[in-house]
Amino acid sequence: MSNTKNTQESQSSQKSQDSQNSDKTSDDQKAGSRPKPMEVLRQARGQLAELTGMEAESVSSFEQTEEGWALEVEVLELERVPDTMSLMASYQVELDAEGQLTGYRRVRRYERGRSDARRPGGR
Repeated sequence: MSNTKNTQESQSSQKSQDSQNSDKTSDDQKAGSRPKPMEVLRQARGQLAELTGMEAESVSSFEQTEEGWALEVEVLELERVPDTMSLMASYQVELDAEGQLTGYRRVRRYERGRSDARRPGGR
């Protein structure tokens, strides 16, 4: 009987801890409703790919704004041989505070093997 009582107390204690952890998680989500930066990057890349049909190769710019997030994403638009002649594009992507895409636009196109000397910072 002693073992049964200890097991019941242990299970009761575990349920209480699980409940407290669940409450804490909910409070954390309410207090910090903004997603983490890596979550935003993944969401942005996925949403842009879904809308354009093109996979993002890299994110060249990423910043938190008052309205949400702003990114510049590099995308392979046209694959050519040799690879250095493939056409790339930079897309400016805007997301709200929850990480949902609110808008995007292509800001430039370029060949993969060429740098753009006219823009500061190699962009």
